[in-house]
Amino acid sequence: MKPTKQILDDILNEVRPLIGHGKVADYIPALACVPNDKLGIAVYTNDGEMITSGDANERFSIQSISKALSLTLAMELYQPEELWQRVGKEPSGQAFNSLIQLEMEQGVPRNPFINAGAIVVADMLFSRFSAPKHRLLEFVRKLSGNEHIIYDRVVANSEMDHSDRNASIAYLMRSFGNFDNEVMPVLKNYFHACALNMSCVDLARTFGYLANKGIQPETNEFIVTPMQSKQINALMATCGLYDGAGEFAYRVGMPGKSGVGGGIIAIVPGEMTIAVWSPELDQSGNSLAGTQALELLSERIGRSIF
Repeated sequence: MKPTKQILDDILNEVRPLIGHGKVADYIPALACVPNDKLGIAVYTNDGEMITSGDANERFSIQSISKALSLTLAMELYQPEELWQRVGKEPSGQAFNSLIQLEMEQGVPRNPFINAGAIVVADMLFSRFSAPKHRLLEFVRKLSGNEHIIYDRVVANSEMDHSDRNASIAYLMRSFGNFDNEVMPVLKNYFHACALNMSCVDLARTFGYLANKGIQPETNEFIVTPMQSKQINALMATCGLYDGAGEFAYRVGMPGKSGVGGGIIAIVPGEMTIAVWSPELDQSGNSLAGTQALELLSERIGRSIF
């Protein structure tokens, strides 16, 4: 079965009672101000059709969803052996901002989707781009077809003001020789990436290349190779939902990447990209109602990579 607006409307009505049972991220003060009752979903097919429901056009802070975009840029710039000697490809099984595992494994993060791994990727982008913040924004605007996407400076500044733990992660990696640049300028770029302000519609269109073997459906532009697209999807399937990746794979069965802003993107390779948003999070930091919506959609349309 193909997704329809009626299916999306029905799913949002079914998951709406979950609102009030999760918790909006409050360790970043600017995110704590987001209304908890927002709920939206967008499906973008490889044929270029966009199907939406709820608050699909309202923008929010994408947070860690940006890590998949930063990884895409890094894979364009670095040879595989250069990239993967600095960050691993394994699930962490730990909280996304854990220091313990990083210490035990001598400063090499488990994967590029936990904070430590994404900060290493930000360090690598800082080494190759003269203006990494502008390059990422340019990249996202191109993929989404939306020239009005911006960084939310209030969120970025809020994260910078509460950056002690991420700075500790970066300095720990530098002590092991796995960080090349000055810490704070790299973190500033990292926080701006997390503070990209996008809607479900923007996100679904942006990540279309991962559902289409590395080619952006609407423009037929080559973004990454088919092999790289497969690799990014594999990493999202195993590591994209923090320490809830196994639960997400079990329930939803799609490669996905979440953010503490309440967004999740999910990929059905060869067919479609899905973006969902509900700000309240579960204990792993993933959208509570958003995960349930994706599980219901997977069941209704009969799609899973497993």
